[in-house]
Amino acid sequence: MLNDRERIEVVRYRIENAYRTIDEVQSHIENGFYNTAVNRMYYACYYAASAILVSQQITTKSHDGVKQMFSLHIVKTGKVSAELGKTYSHLFDKRTKGDYNDLFDNDEATCNELYPQSRNFVAAIGKMAQQWLEEQQTITNHND
Repeated sequence: MLNDRERIEVVRYRIENAYRTIDEVQSHIENGFYNTAVNRMYYACYYAASAILVSQQITTKSHDGVKQMFSLHIVKTGKVSAELGKTYSHLFDKRTKGDYNDLFDNDEATCNELYPQSRNFVAAIGKMAQQWLEEQQTITNHND
């Protein structure tokens, strides 16, 4: 179990990692590395989703656990739109197929469809995380 300071640092780190990772994607698409692009889109969203779960003190042990807990605690409670939940699930499926299935490759059209959706996901979850971090800073300042 993380203490409050550790939780803040983990959330901050994962959100920063989400933004760094999503920024890699365009060059992979331009170079025709479509499976890599989908992988990086997925991981950017995974880092963001796991960050917001940590902020809510929800622990997971696997990628599937993050997907399930994100849906249950973030999407189904109305904290984000169902559309964002679908984006994450779709990326999960496409990344899994691209990484593990023989004779399957993501293509440019898939990347062009998923890229703006994944950027929107990271931006929306990043905004939620930033608001949470600001609340934690206010609480910390108040308690000092």
